[in-house]
Amino acid sequence: MDLKSGYPFWAVKNGLMYAFPPLDVDLSCEVVVMGAGITGALIADELAAHGHDVVVLDKRDVCWGSTSASTALLQYEIDTHATDLVKRYDQDAALLAYQSSLNAVSEIGQIAQSVGDVDFGTCESLYYASNRKDHPGLVDEFAWRETYGFPVRWLNRAALKDEYGLTAPSAILSTVAARVDPYRLASRLLHRMQQQGARVFDRTEVTSITDTERSVRLTTDNGISITAKYVVIANGYESQQWLRQRVAKNLSSYAYISDPVDPDELGWLADTMLWESSRPYIYLRATGDGRLLVGGEDDEHDMPARRDRSVDRKAATLQRKVSRLFPHLHAPPAFAWAGTFAETSDGLPLFGHHPEYGARVLFALAYGGNGITYSMLGAGLLRAQIEHRRHPLTELFAFARLGNH
Repeated sequence: MDLKSGYPFWAVKNGLMYAFPPLDVDLSCEVVVMGAGITGALIADELAAHGHDVVVLDKRDVCWGSTSASTALLQYEIDTHATDLVKRYDQDAALLAYQSSLNAVSEIGQIAQSVGDVDFGTCESLYYASNRKDHPGLVDEFAWRETYGFPVRWLNRAALKDEYGLTAPSAILSTVAARVDPYRLASRLLHRMQQQGARVFDRTEVTSITDTERSVRLTTDNGISITAKYVVIANGYESQQWLRQRVAKNLSSYAYISDPVDPDELGWLADTMLWESSRPYIYLRATGDGRLLVGGEDDEHDMPARRDRSVDRKAATLQRKVSRLFPHLHAPPAFAWAGTFAETSDGLPLFGHHPEYGARVLFALAYGGNGITYSMLGAGLLRAQIEHRRHPLTELFAFARLGNH
């Protein structure tokens, strides 16, 4: 599956950080994690850190799939408003989803700090109403978050103009958010795991999965066999190839990044990410070296050739929008790219067992606008399932909910 187009900045910046061998002998282990991107790395790290014998496999070089195209906004705010989750499920489900995501941001920060040198930084998140019709929804959303103690502040039109120079009806400022280089974080996690005894193999494609009550057997494209107690399918948007049920809709998303911007021009964008209420939305964040990363312009055409042709045009559209928001800011694209993006009907991820398989085959589908945050949550959830423990998110993030709504 062709997952990306153009020149994703993380891959250009970092290159191939570490070399891992392809698998060329049969082996056995406790858990196979299929997918060596940021989702697979976080899950494998969680399992390995708690004593599980883990093998990580990827058909590409590590992190060369969607992770290299991720824009890595780390937020507790998900694409579905909490107030909409309340209507779809209930108050407890909405609170659990948002509170868990809030905790996950700091958990990612702890992991980033432990491996070091991954351009992790905390920041604020400014979510503004793109137009008057979206204003009432933000009012309700802010009231809900404030009621339940989330770190938010309300800005009316005057305050938004005075403090941020933006002309919009209103905004919610969240004081908890972060950024990271996802390619670097995943690569360094996998390298650390390898040094500590976990086995990591790239350029190794799994072609079949056979599960029984006691084990799972994987076969690779060159006939190698792996026997495990569990397999976690965490190869991103390609994971859906292992399911007959269509559980998410694939889209294409676009992004560009500038050269380093003068700090006086970048201003508050250096430590505040910005995103809007319109769909598809535009979002902006800075990197540690002062580049401006801009994303959005999602479309429903998940066709590689069409996506390839659209990269420059979409980047130009994003740049025009930035210029309208910030006429003083000169930050044209240095690299532009696009990637496959998937979303579920409710904006929540899918983790755990699917009825098409036995209990030893687990899925990690961190789909949605904050996939890395979801991946962090999924790591703990899946470890709990492997260890036969209860976890508060099991039901909310399960496949079973798709049949109920």
